[in-house]
Amino acid sequence: MGEELAHRCRARASLLCACKLAEARQGKNVQSQYDVVILGGGCSGLSLAVRLAELGPRCPSTLIVEQRTAYTNDRTWCFWDDGATRHLPLIQHRWPTMTVQNNVGQTTINCGDTPYQLIPAEAFYQDAVDRLTVCPSTTLQLGVQLTREPTKAGRHWQIETTAGSCLTTTVIDTRPSGPPTQGAATLWQSFSGQEVECDEPVFDPATINLMDFSTADPSRILFTYVLPLSTHRALIEVTQFGPEPLTGPALAKDLAIAISRRVHGSSYTTLRAEDGILPMGLQTVRKPAEPNYIKAGLTAGAARPCTGYAFQRIQRWADSCAKSLAEGRGAIGHPADPLLLRAMDHLFLSVLRAHPEKAPDIFLSLFANTQSDRMIRFLSGRGRLTDYCNVIAALPILPFLQQVPKALWWQESWR
Repeated sequence: MGEELAHRCRARASLLCACKLAEARQGKNVQSQYDVVILGGGCSGLSLAVRLAELGPRCPSTLIVEQRTAYTNDRTWCFWDDGATRHLPLIQHRWPTMTVQNNVGQTTINCGDTPYQLIPAEAFYQDAVDRLTVCPSTTLQLGVQLTREPTKAGRHWQIETTAGSCLTTTVIDTRPSGPPTQGAATLWQSFSGQEVECDEPVFDPATINLMDFSTADPSRILFTYVLPLSTHRALIEVTQFGPEPLTGPALAKDLAIAISRRVHGSSYTTLRAEDGILPMGLQTVRKPAEPNYIKAGLTAGAARPCTGYAFQRIQRWADSCAKSLAEGRGAIGHPADPLLLRAMDHLFLSVLRAHPEKAPDIFLSLFANTQSDRMIRFLSGRGRLTDYCNVIAALPILPFLQQVPKALWWQESWR
């Protein structure tokens, strides 16, 4: 599927370029000025571009610049059902039950009313490419890089790329602000996984293992995450929360151990691999350089600090930003979380950073003692005050009280 997706993306890009060339040969002017230029065609960039394309005749002329030459099935996006119907056709798996466990216990969470859902990258990318290809106001350029950073030219921004130059009134920059580095975030969520297919039926396709700390090292916050796709197939990942970002190879040994434990001796084939690094509590959030130069994406507030979940937050931002552009109010960035939620996330991450050995017990207590609907709303960024209170009551109080002064000092030191 991944190779087919890459081939189809290249074919569509070639077709679009051919159409532009044909227009030029017929004496038409090839557009060199855009209303909006989106830098980065990942989840954030494509989500916004699709929303703009859906405006139809009101869609601003939009260029999306993406450095990868083709889209592949390189990741999965998971989230709990919040009633939104936009991506229903793209959802390929749903689970009504979750488990969280450590060396001393396990809790099972019923999420049948708001099932955990999975969208594979190949489905998301293909849907976006199809929608952008048929919209005359959107142009997706793959395999294109900036040759220098955008510069202000009067009321416009000058964009120089390997495909040429253009002017735009609005830049939406979804690119990472830089490589993940120690100290740039309170913690980094580093993960590495493989989708495997076993010869024997070893998985329960109705239940995901959200967090398994059974083999945890007290000096690390390391857990296994298992998404069973059938009785024979599953995505198995290891995840570390830590101050130092880790690449896939650094987690290879941990992943091999996790897979060996999960396949129960069955022979298996690796179908694909994925890895990534997500910020958890950025110390410096990217701010707009100018009113018409907007920062967006994972390093600008797209990811929930204490969980790393980003997909639904990105979709809500894309809706709001596209609406603001359509109404002539300009582009907008990701909104800040409510003050109480920011404070809770910061304190929670500070405790994990200071006491990694307590993480397995903290997470088990959190899921075991919080009502499932409240927990899911809290993790999804849709929590109410009563949900916050339920979460606070479920946590062991002493390590959090001890960490309050240090958390406040840590926050002040980064201002």
